[in-house]
Amino acid sequence: MTKKSPDAVDMLKADHKKVKELFSEFEDADSPKEQKRIADEAMMELKIHTVLEEEIFYPTVRREIDDEDKIMEEADEEHHVAKMLIAELEQMQEDDEHFEAKFTVLAESVRHHIKEEEGEMLPRAKKTDVDMKALGEKMMERKEQLKSEGIPASREQELVGSAGKGA
Repeated sequence: MTKKSPDAVDMLKADHKKVKELFSEFEDADSPKEQKRIADEAMMELKIHTVLEEEIFYPTVRREIDDEDKIMEEADEEHHVAKMLIAELEQMQEDDEHFEAKFTVLAESVRHHIKEEEGEMLPRAKKTDVDMKALGEKMMERKEQLKSEGIPASREQELVGSAGKGA
């Protein structure tokens, strides 16, 4: 591999920075069509990021840290809320009167999640014996795979999709 892989924590922070920039672009966008394009990009980034955390990073870190204050469980629940909002947004058109509001709620929720993760979880993860470089390489490989092969549907997408069919 010629491309230098970041360590796992640096990789997650870079993803966080990118989605926060997309949230700001959304807020500054001039039209619903532009907002939808930015929202779609942000949601794709978030879906990939979530898979990486849930499949690789969280399970590894969970085994290594004392989590008596339940930051890992809270992170899982914050992911669930974000995935529900993303699934609902993906069913909406940009001219839906609730699209902008729902995406704004997603952005606020994710910003809160990032603040807690970078303030609490990631510093703890850095103090463990986990090889963050090797973990970062594993995450980078999975990220490339998700980009080329697609992201598997989440339980939340299936729930939202099946609820919409019954209406």
